[in-house]
Amino acid sequence: MHKNKGAIYYGDYLQLPKLLDSQLPLSRKYADETNGECHDEMLFIVVHQVYELWFKQILHDLNAILKTFQQDYVPESQLSSVVQKLERIKKVQALLIGQFDVLETMTPMDFLEFRDLLIPASGFQSVQFREIEIKLGLNTGDRQHVDREFFLGRLSESDRNKLTSLESSPSLLKLLEVWLERVPFTNMRNFNFWAEYQKSIDGILHDDHETILKNSAHLSETQKNIQLENLEITKSTFRSLFDEKAHEELINSKQRKLSQKAILNALFILLYRDESILALPFQVLTAMMDIDENFTTWRYRHALLAQRMLGTKIGTGGSSGHQYLKRAADNNRVFIDLFNLSTFLIPRSRLPVLPKDVKEQLNFNV
Repeated sequence: MHKNKGAIYYGDYLQLPKLLDSQLPLSRKYADETNGECHDEMLFIVVHQVYELWFKQILHDLNAILKTFQQDYVPESQLSSVVQKLERIKKVQALLIGQFDVLETMTPMDFLEFRDLLIPASGFQSVQFREIEIKLGLNTGDRQHVDREFFLGRLSESDRNKLTSLESSPSLLKLLEVWLERVPFTNMRNFNFWAEYQKSIDGILHDDHETILKNSAHLSETQKNIQLENLEITKSTFRSLFDEKAHEELINSKQRKLSQKAILNALFILLYRDESILALPFQVLTAMMDIDENFTTWRYRHALLAQRMLGTKIGTGGSSGHQYLKRAADNNRVFIDLFNLSTFLIPRSRLPVLPKDVKEQLNFNV
């Protein structure tokens, strides 16, 4: 615990003179008798500076989370701190999304009064946001061609070098993969969970097939065939979960990101999240999905704001404006594999019964 070693003044502690003197509208600099300062440029600057301050806080927490997962072994006691930091990032994201409501009080014509002064500056050059994306697991190679071009091409050389070097460090996605691969409960002595799980899946798919046939009298031949074809697709999807070669093909085609072992163990956590020892891991996975969803929502709101302010005009950084931002929202997902695990969830009533010794370990009875 730190002790105060002298008097401190509120404004000095927060460095308010420096902070509050950092809003310098360009329209004020170039104001003349014909065109005065644009009133809403102050709002535009304040909102974006606040974004950068919150990005700094997200990075502060994210770096601590990365440090925890970089350990060869993550003590259970440290997971609660990870969850707490992930939850705080989610709260900050809510503020980031809410700021669009403030920005939208500015009308398109008010924005156009100072917009040309910003060219070629744009959000592409937010190094902190790009750093967040990279540290979460979105590398340059994961981006669409146009995104990669703007991601690197609009940055200064020093910023470009900084972000490029970050990609050589393990991201949260990669560290999550390694952590998940260490989950010990799915293949223990005298118990292979996945063999039991497959039996449950086979039973469920058999029941689905029988349901289609029983109801075939109420279906046209075309409708019945469509349902049977969809069932075959479902079977194929489940098979890909256990087929190592099929899984590698999905990774190579960028349809999956996590290793097969990590995905299987993440699924086990979701299926048995009520067990005591899996409660915190479940919260970790859920929070990561929430963060991914929140940034997707933030990008969509950004796209809508761009369309509201610019229509089909290009962005100040030279992109296609809201069309680019909308594509980025669709494509720049990090934890998509965790979302897709819902494909493989089954009713609690069909879950394989865990052996007594495994059940005891999952409830800290060791």
